Amino acid sequence: MQTLVNGQQSPTLQSRFSAQHNAFGVLRLAMACGVIIAHAGPLGFSGANIGAAAFGWQSDLGTMCLYGFFLISGFLITDSALRSTLRQYVRARALRIFPGLWVCLLVTAFVFAPLAALYENGNLDGFWGHPDGPFDYVMTNILASMEQFPISGLLADTPYGQLVGGPSAFNGALWTLRYDLALYAVIGVLMVTSVLQRAPRAVLLLTGGCYALILADFFAAPNWSSRPPQHGAVGPFPLIGAFAADWTLMLGFLFLLGAAARLYAHRVPMNAPLAVLAAVTLVGSLWLGGFFAVGLPAFAYLMLFAAVALPRRWSRVSRRNDYTYGIYIYGFPVQQMIALFGGTRFGIVGYIVLSLLGSVLCAALSWHLVERPALGFKTGSGRARHRVAKQAARRRPQRAAGPVGAQRAEARPSTGRHQAGARHSRSTQPIPKAGAAPRRANRSRRPDLTFLVSPGRATTATAPESVIPGIPAVTTPPERAQTTATTSSE
Repeated sequence: MQTLVNGQQSPTLQSRFSAQHNAFGVLRLAMACGVIIAHAGPLGFSGANIGAAAFGWQSDLGTMCLYGFFLISGFLITDSALRSTLRQYVRARALRIFPGLWVCLLVTAFVFAPLAALYENGNLDGFWGHPDGPFDYVMTNILASMEQFPISGLLADTPYGQLVGGPSAFNGALWTLRYDLALYAVIGVLMVTSVLQRAPRAVLLLTGGCYALILADFFAAPNWSSRPPQHGAVGPFPLIGAFAADWTLMLGFLFLLGAAARLYAHRVPMNAPLAVLAAVTLVGSLWLGGFFAVGLPAFAYLMLFAAVALPRRWSRVSRRNDYTYGIYIYGFPVQQMIALFGGTRFGIVGYIVLSLLGSVLCAALSWHLVERPALGFKTGSGRARHRVAKQAARRRPQRAAGPVGAQRAEARPSTGRHQAGARHSRSTQPIPKAGAAPRRANRSRRPDLTFLVSPGRATTATAPESVIPGIPAVTTPPERAQTTATTSSE
């Protein structure tokens, strides 16, 4: 038993993790697709999220995928923060979120919404000047606050519009972006205060505090299968709006749990017996109750174990072309448009297939035309390193030229390892004279110690539960004055 819990005798997360060979990419891609599958219930057939009944109404497939997103994001974002300056960190996060989001808002407002207006009304009369028109939609949500979900009163007759009783959201999945940005800001504060580098135990305390609040809600609930109470809203805050207290607690706990796993990777045991125990705990909590008390930590362990235990060939998924974010942000509007044009007549399986194909197509265009070019501006990005390597390769043969180069090297004073550039280019080392005994390098080769490389509105306390988290509930149409709370990437 000691080998299962003692990080020194059991394989740890640090020892099993490989920056080049891990399954975080395929897990994130699978979860993005899982969100689309889960949303097929309400968006296509006016039902609950797929998986809700199987999980004892404590969660559903989409919400579980959302939990996994925030756990992995906490792990990878913390690793990125440990290797970056604050300026690099902020730039990387902004370039990852906002370019794709802005184009998605424009496509939704000026492509999807006009098509919906033409299909529903036969013309665009009143579309542009509507109080919740397309221009308002873009400008209101430009900072990812997502204070406006419907556009010009459209999508009232779709299955989801009938479910909520009025104009429905064009892109309800974007509600989580404000939570992403808020948690990114938390990591930024921990960077500025040097907590990540010098006092990582503070992250453990924050994680433990969130878990204690979750347990308090669990023990105060009427039964083991009850969902946590909403506790009203936190905020609103300038620019970003308000946060649902229950979602802030749950998503914040998982994000911080991922951050703590990164900071203490050398002490987190990773082995099959513990994974089996976690799987049994998770399944039992979903069937019998207690998911929020014991199922969430078990789920988090399974996600991290899968990232290091899945076959190495799966690590190629999303390594060069990462469509995860695009699938996530385009899935909801694609599903709404398919439902509007009658795609549900093919049944739920056909509807899901059409939704996945349309989302992947939009995600591919977003990645190749928007996201990847934007990421090229990150300091120290892969493309920048590739340019530097190509420039070095072009200069190296000139320095290592034949006899003339050797004569110049002899004439140049030898400064050993302190010569300019000696640490970075072998060609700058002085060439020894003929007949001279070769100098034996006394420097010891240190192994590289860096083992990780980073690859809705708030609901009020009395608001009824929605089938899609954060989107207005069945009995309440989504209006601008209403506070609501819903579905992201590193």
